[in-house]
Amino acid sequence: MMTKSKRISTTTKSSSPRRAERIAIALGGNLSTQGPVEEHFRRALVVLAEVLGPLTVASLYRSAAVSDIPQPDYLNTVLVATSDGRTWPEPRELLALAKRLESEAGRVPGPRWGPRPLDVDLLVYGDRVIESEDLVIPHPRLAERRFVLAPLVEIAPDLAVPPAGRMAADLLARLPRNNPDEVVLVGPPMTPEPSAEPQDFGSS
Repeated sequence: MMTKSKRISTTTKSSSPRRAERIAIALGGNLSTQGPVEEHFRRALVVLAEVLGPLTVASLYRSAAVSDIPQPDYLNTVLVATSDGRTWPEPRELLALAKRLESEAGRVPGPRWGPRPLDVDLLVYGDRVIESEDLVIPHPRLAERRFVLAPLVEIAPDLAVPPAGRMAADLLARLPRNNPDEVVLVGPPMTPEPSAEPQDFGSS
């Protein structure tokens, strides 16, 4: 059964009115890699809520790592922020923040697709389309990844992905379902508050 998403509230100063837009960010990390991945998520949510304002956070999903390098399964979630007149950091500033959060979680340079304690990926930033060496928006593999689209559709099925404007729900429906267990719902949405008890997502 799908759980209800939670909304994280923070106090921010409003800027001049602007058209409401949404930012979508994916969080991921290997289970049992450099500490509980859910705590890395929680710390990232605290910082992102301070920067972006109220967040809608999806449930937790488990998936096999998309890599030829042997490693534990991944835990995944997605968060969406709505501008509501706020002034947000520019995409490159958010990229720098994402790299900082990954580093603080213990991520170090390594092989591509290798294990890591935290991934912070900027999926969509309003209707922006950016293609550069260090930043591509929308995320170039968003439409291929069920472990990202499943949590995204849970909280924002109508999110339009530029430049074509296809809704997230449509992108998910287009994916082949080769393995029904490739992405599994394992836990409720997280909040920045410390959890009362550690959760077990089958990391053994």
